Amino acid sequence: MLKLKNENIAIPFVLIAGILWSFGPLVVRHMDQPNLVPWQYLFARGIVIFVLLNIYLFFEEGSQFYKNYFKMGLSGIIGGSGLGIAMITFIWSITNTTAAVTLLCLASMPFITALLGFLFLKEKITTNVWLSIVIATIGIVIMAMGDFEKGSLIGFMFGIISSIGFSIFSVSLRWRKETPKFTTVSFAGIFCAIVSTFVIIDSQASFTSTSLNQGLFAVHGTLVCLGLILYSIGSKAIPAAELTLLSLTEVIGGIFWVWLPLFGINEVPSNTTVIGGFLIFLAIVYYSLLDKSSKRIIALN
Repeated sequence: MLKLKNENIAIPFVLIAGILWSFGPLVVRHMDQPNLVPWQYLFARGIVIFVLLNIYLFFEEGSQFYKNYFKMGLSGIIGGSGLGIAMITFIWSITNTTAAVTLLCLASMPFITALLGFLFLKEKITTNVWLSIVIATIGIVIMAMGDFEKGSLIGFMFGIISSIGFSIFSVSLRWRKETPKFTTVSFAGIFCAIVSTFVIIDSQASFTSTSLNQGLFAVHGTLVCLGLILYSIGSKAIPAAELTLLSLTEVIGGIFWVWLPLFGINEVPSNTTVIGGFLIFLAIVYYSLLDKSSKRIIALN
């Protein structure tokens, strides 16, 4: 794999990864009644992620890449399951509330990760980080109040669960740093496919949807994989604090694409979403700037 040591060259890779991920909500919005085929979506997307990542690992590590699955251990299983749950609840969130609310819930992940690290890994949280968490929590509460008034609180709740799932994945990587990361993500993909298989069989539904939906399911899975590969290349040379800021491209882009009339969605965020989102952005920027001196690298490899 391409190895970068220059941060200025690595940054565009991470930015492009975030932009690729930001098209996810737009892809979902163009699906034909995605709220009626969530398990078909999860089955197809999970298979695509599993297949593409294993193809990548084959070219990256050779024919012995499969041995990484034996190195996952308990941390990999917990992390992969957490990531799988995050993927499952993402579709339930974005089909029950606005894309802005779902993405802003995911933007709170650094703070949820910090709390889980504090509780389970005994990682210290400084006063400034606690302040960031409080600011972000206020923003989340404001968004929840707005969703409650609109009757879409369930979408918000699934968004928070999705963020917790992603955070569990992040904490599992800190718990055992030698856990093969890409293999864990691949496990999450097949986890989604297996869970979806049981649900689809139990409900006697079809594994496939319309041709349009099937194509969009595959597109979303491909965007996730391409973003992960680019993120992996760039993250090896960028400190954790800067990665937190750069990850905002996914949130900002995702909200912008579904709002831009050019793409045919024109989904305008509510006032409570804007206010709550502003506080979350403020907390993220403050959190990143106060940790600017940190040179800790959290590469995905």
